Amino acid sequence: MLRTAIMLKLTIPALAAAGLFLFAVAQPSGVAAEGAVAIPAPRTDVTGVKGQQVAVLAGGCFWGMEAVFEQVKGVKSVTSGYAGGEKGDATYEQVSTERTGHAEAVRIVYDPNIVSYGTLLRVYFSVAHDPTQLNYQGPDHGPSYRSAIFPQSPAQRSVASAYIAQLGGAKVYPRPIVTRLETGTFYPAESYHQDFFRRNPDHPYIVRFDKPKVAAFRATFPQLAK
Repeated sequence: MLRTAIMLKLTIPALAAAGLFLFAVAQPSGVAAEGAVAIPAPRTDVTGVKGQQVAVLAGGCFWGMEAVFEQVKGVKSVTSGYAGGEKGDATYEQVSTERTGHAEAVRIVYDPNIVSYGTLLRVYFSVAHDPTQLNYQGPDHGPSYRSAIFPQSPAQRSVASAYIAQLGGAKVYPRPIVTRLETGTFYPAESYHQDFFRRNPDHPYIVRFDKPKVAAFRATFPQLAK
């Protein structure tokens, strides 16, 4: 299977060292990143938590996921990384083989007094990725690009499960939701992947796939935008 984004990202360390980026991509069909899906807020949410909380979400290339959630009020930090596999092979080179069990994911540290877990999930399902794409997002193909939530507590698992059922019942998507609830430790990605959107605003992949996501978030959820 052709993995356009993998071919791109495998060259990043060498290209970055040379100060060069080279990328060409065909126009994909059915990419939902350029708009937002109108979905209801979750009926249930995580309550009664104090202090900073953590959410771990996977939904395709972590560059775009990181970029969207960095825009959300109450989010203190977003780290790109890998979840669902073992520490020993949590490197981009290994994960890109699609044999390690990891998903590209983001670790979100947030203030629940400002933004709730349920609200983060609403952004996740509406704007950050397409939860109906099985083991791919847009041009990025393979299980490392799957749609998955890694709950950090029983309460998060309950809310995420209920929200998936709620959205499925509301039939807001043209296809079934394939998002999985998984367990696994989060491992940060290499430094060259962190803050990629902000450090490389003119990179062709960022311009084509991730800037539209950020624009869609800010247009759809202005009350949540920093």
